[in-house]
Amino acid sequence: MTTLSERISQSAFDGSRLRVVLLLDLHDGAQKQFLEAYEHLRNQVASVPGHISDQLCQSIENPSQWLITSEWESAPPFLAWVNSEEHVETVQPLHSCVRDTRSLRFSVLRETGQPAVAPEPHKGLQAAPRVGDGVVRHALTFTVKPGSEKKVAKILAGYTSPAAHVDEHTRLRRTSLFMHGNRVVRAIEVHGDLLAALRHVSQQPEVRAVEEAINPYLEQDRDLNDPNSARVFFTRAALPAVHHVAADGQTPADVNRHALFYQAKDGCGMALARLLAGQDEAAADSPSSPIVSSTIFQRDDIVVRLIDLTGPLDARPALSFGVEGPHKAATLTRLLADGKDGVPVSDEEISGVLARSDMHLITDRSAAPES
Repeated sequence: MTTLSERISQSAFDGSRLRVVLLLDLHDGAQKQFLEAYEHLRNQVASVPGHISDQLCQSIENPSQWLITSEWESAPPFLAWVNSEEHVETVQPLHSCVRDTRSLRFSVLRETGQPAVAPEPHKGLQAAPRVGDGVVRHALTFTVKPGSEKKVAKILAGYTSPAAHVDEHTRLRRTSLFMHGNRVVRAIEVHGDLLAALRHVSQQPEVRAVEEAINPYLEQDRDLNDPNSARVFFTRAALPAVHHVAADGQTPADVNRHALFYQAKDGCGMALARLLAGQDEAAADSPSSPIVSSTIFQRDDIVVRLIDLTGPLDARPALSFGVEGPHKAATLTRLLADGKDGVPVSDEEISGVLARSDMHLITDRSAAPES
């Protein structure tokens, strides 16, 4: 029998402890400056709720290679910290010391000395391994100046797709681009190494031309020729995937992709994402559900739910919006920033909220299968 955990390939909500591994390659002679910056960062992180410990390590073979590992009670407090403006400002001094970085995040599944039987989730260990599809999902979001939406949409819809092949291990799979008001969301799927794919895309002339073309319309200024400016912009634009679940079986041919935008109340973004994740887990477990797959992206109080489903979005509006079942609509309303006008109860009311949340699709491009 297929268990639910086998259908969930990604989740920040399983309650397991989190191990974060940061690999760094320092510039020559930057060790002292790096250590001073790290001491400041370490003191800041030590006071963050959910942080357990961290270690700083230096390679015994190459003194320019360093490793920072940290342990967290679970993924949500780490994600809240790493996606905060405070974190962006705190790590700034490190960038001038570092030639290259790579961040890896792992749920703790087993520990030496633990019993052989699978531990309970509340013990802080991931209960069972997740069976994934080899696809990494990530999104970027940013806002454009009000009144420029149509110009930006035209630019973003008209670019030439970059080459899908990155290297022997990595390949671009799909890019879906949406707008909601003046907010842009670009969701990408990659087979293999996400960082390698992002670097590959950023170096493609057709993508670079598009990024330069939308620069005058961005609400947050950036200079792509300045590595620090570009890094800060894309750090703030990151919209990480916190949950992905897919139903059993092969994907039907008549699948429609929608992105739904949810603006949470202050401090409620993670709770809202968790609620929607639970809804989609239940949908994946139901043979009658039209939802084929769901990916939830969350940063601060912005939540975007990307769903692939058979049939129209409003065929089952409560399911599509994430409020099917007792009290779900009331709970979601309490978490939404604009949830002040009463709880939507009827299908007609929910359809209205659903329509307002449905993002406008600008372009959806899938790479051709490899020959």
